[in-house]
Amino acid sequence: MKSQRTRSQERILTVLKTLKQEISAQALYIELRNQGQMIGLATVYRALEALKLEGVIQARTLATGESLYSCVQDDRHHLTCLQCGDSIPIDDCPVHELEAELNKSYQFRIYYHMLEFFGLCTQCQTTNPLQE
Repeated sequence: MKSQRTRSQERILTVLKTLKQEISAQALYIELRNQGQMIGLATVYRALEALKLEGVIQARTLATGESLYSCVQDDRHHLTCLQCGDSIPIDDCPVHELEAELNKSYQFRIYYHMLEFFGLCTQCQTTNPLQE
């Protein structure tokens, strides 16, 4: 049974729907403040966690450890450079069938999945080739 959302959760969800892109908790906090919403950073983190557990938002953790939040959309997959931090979206998804199997076999409610590969982008390989 879904619990009723707090006013802070509703405000955050509205901003995420409006932005239609990933955003960090701190950037979201600044965006809310710019809109005149007096909300604390700790409240932003708590609201994001509650919305994530409800399955309406998703979080993607970058190589730096920072999480980016967005509304649950189609699956997201990326190639992420460990040096410069750039993320390149991948269109193909090799795990859709696995997701369906896991959902059925374990009766596990899957809200979304992400696939992320970490390495060096072309530019970082050129400027700092790995020593083997």
